[in-house]
Amino acid sequence: MIDDDLRTDPGLNSALTRYRFMATVVGVLLIVLCLVGVPLANFDGTGMWGIFDSTPDLFAAGSGAQELGLAITEYLGVAHGWLYMIFLIMAFLLARRADWDLNFTLVTLICGTVPILSFWAEHRATEQVRAQLAAAEPVRD
Repeated sequence: MIDDDLRTDPGLNSALTRYRFMATVVGVLLIVLCLVGVPLANFDGTGMWGIFDSTPDLFAAGSGAQELGLAITEYLGVAHGWLYMIFLIMAFLLARRADWDLNFTLVTLICGTVPILSFWAEHRATEQVRAQLAAAEPVRD
């Protein structure tokens, strides 16, 4: 029974802590990347990624702001990609240890790719695990 497993599984709290740390790091980096780096690098009035014919003309091409945006997207983008892989592993390990169903696990993993939504997924997962732990604790007199 899952409750008995939770009572004897001291690693569930540490798995939750590792997951929460990675979710927070990846979430913050994704926000900086998408809401700071991409606009700085690409909002120069030209087309973007072959998808958009033009972007808002906020930062002149070759300006310091655009160069900063290019650096953010290049370096932070790579760092975020690697850290996201670690996040996926931590989330998967937590899902296995907490015995989440497939839908809950997939939503948690996918939400890690969406800025701001990743924080909702982390909160949701934390509530789920804490509820499981509370339900598994023996009643004390």
